Amino acid sequence: MTDDTGQPIAEAEAAVPRRQVVSWAMWDWATQPFNSVILTFVYAPLFLISTSLLPAEIAALPEGDPAQERALAELSSNYGLVTFLAGLAILALAPVLGQRSDTTGRKKRALLIATAALALLQFALFFVQADPAYFWYGAIVLAVGAVVSEIAGVNYNAMLVQVSNRHTVGKVSGLGWGLGYIGGILALVIVVVLTQLDWLGMDTSGGLPYRVIAVGCAVWTVLFSIPLVLYVPESPARTDRPTVGFFASYVVLYRDIVALFHNHRVTFWFLLASAVYRDGLAGVFAFGGVLAAVSFGFSATEVIVFGIALNLVAGLSTILAGRLDDRFGPRAVIITALCLLVGSCLFVFAFHDGGKLVFWIGGMVLSAAVGPAQAASRSLLARVTPAGMQGEIFGLYATTGRVVSFLSPLLWTVCIAIGGATYWGIIGITIVLALGLVLLLMVRMPRHVRPVPGPAR
Repeated sequence: MTDDTGQPIAEAEAAVPRRQVVSWAMWDWATQPFNSVILTFVYAPLFLISTSLLPAEIAALPEGDPAQERALAELSSNYGLVTFLAGLAILALAPVLGQRSDTTGRKKRALLIATAALALLQFALFFVQADPAYFWYGAIVLAVGAVVSEIAGVNYNAMLVQVSNRHTVGKVSGLGWGLGYIGGILALVIVVVLTQLDWLGMDTSGGLPYRVIAVGCAVWTVLFSIPLVLYVPESPARTDRPTVGFFASYVVLYRDIVALFHNHRVTFWFLLASAVYRDGLAGVFAFGGVLAAVSFGFSATEVIVFGIALNLVAGLSTILAGRLDDRFGPRAVIITALCLLVGSCLFVFAFHDGGKLVFWIGGMVLSAAVGPAQAASRSLLARVTPAGMQGEIFGLYATTGRVVSFLSPLLWTVCIAIGGATYWGIIGITIVLALGLVLLLMVRMPRHVRPVPGPAR
C-alpha cells in the first residue's frame, strides 16, 4: 500500500536513525563557508573584485578616482559574465545528472564526488596571486565551484526522503538549513577574529590571508563531510526503466517533464511558483550587503558583523520552523515567511531615513523569514515528488530557479533607475517576492502535503 506520493506507507512511516539524520544535515554545515565566506562576504568581494587584482598604477590611485572605479566595474562585469555562464551550465546539467542518479541509485556517490571537487576547487583558489593576470583564473575557479556546489546540492536535497519520514521531513530539512547557517556564522567569526588579530602577522599586501582562508574552507568541507560518508547509506536504484546514455537522458528528461505536467501537475506548478519567490530570496542575499554599505552607510566590518547576525537569526529560526513545518504544513510556513519578507522590505523602504537601526530591524526580520522559506520549500517539494524521481525533480528545482534568475536583478535595476536612489531597489525585490507569493497561493496542494496526524519521530 502506498501514500499519495507513491511511497510505501511502511517506508513513509519508518523512523530514521538519528545518526543518519545529523550526518546528512552536517553536509550543509560542511559546504556553507563556500557560499558565505568565499562567494558572498570575503574572498570574492574583498580580494578577487578589489584593487588587489588591478594594475599597480590604478590600484595606487586614491579611493573614488574615476579610473579606479571604472577598473573595478570592469572586474565586476567580467565576474558577472563567468557567473552567468555558470548559471547556463547548471541550467543544462542539473536535471539530467539528477535523473541519472535516480536511475543508477548513486545519489550519495554523486554527492561525494561533487563535494570532493568543491574542496579541490577551494584549494585551487590558494594559487590566485594579487596580480591582474590571475583574475580570470580565480573567476573561472569560483564559477566552476558554483556549478559543482549546485550539482552537489541536487543530490543532497534528493536524499532528504532517505533521512526522514512523512512526520519529520520538515524538521529534518530545517535542521540541515539551520546547521548550514550556523556553520557560516562560525566561519565568518573566525575571519573577523583573524582580522582583529591583524592576520597573525601575515603579509596582507599580496592577498595571502584570503588565499589561506580558501584553504581553510576546503579543509572545513572535507572534515565535516566525513559523517555523511560514514553513516548515510546509498539510495536504491530505480528498476522501472533502463539506464541510457548521457545525451539520450535529455530525451528522457523531456518526456518526464511532459508526464509531470499531465500526471503530477501540483509538482509542476510548484516548481514554477517557487522559482519566482526563490529568486526574490536570492535577491535579498545578493543586494543586502550593497544596501547596507551604499544606502545605510555600513563599514566593511559592520557588513561582516551584520552578515554574522543574519546567519545566526536565520539558523535558529530555520531549525524552529522545521518543527512548525511538520505541525502546520510547509505551505503555511512558506506563505507566512513570504508575508513577513514583503512586510519587512516595505518597512525598510518606508523608513529608510531612520538609518542603520531601521536596516538592522528589517534585516533581522528578513533573516528570520528567509531560512524557513528555503527549508520549507525543500520539504514541500520532497512531499510532492513522485517516488523514485527525487534527483530529477530536485535537478529541475535548481534549473527552474535559474530560468527566472533575471527577475530580481532586472527589477532591482529598473526600480533604482525610476527612483534615482539605491534604496529604491528594495521595491524591485518586494515585487518578486509578492509575485511568488501570489503564484504559490494559486497552487492547490494535495492532502499529504498538509499536516500529518501522529507523533513526530
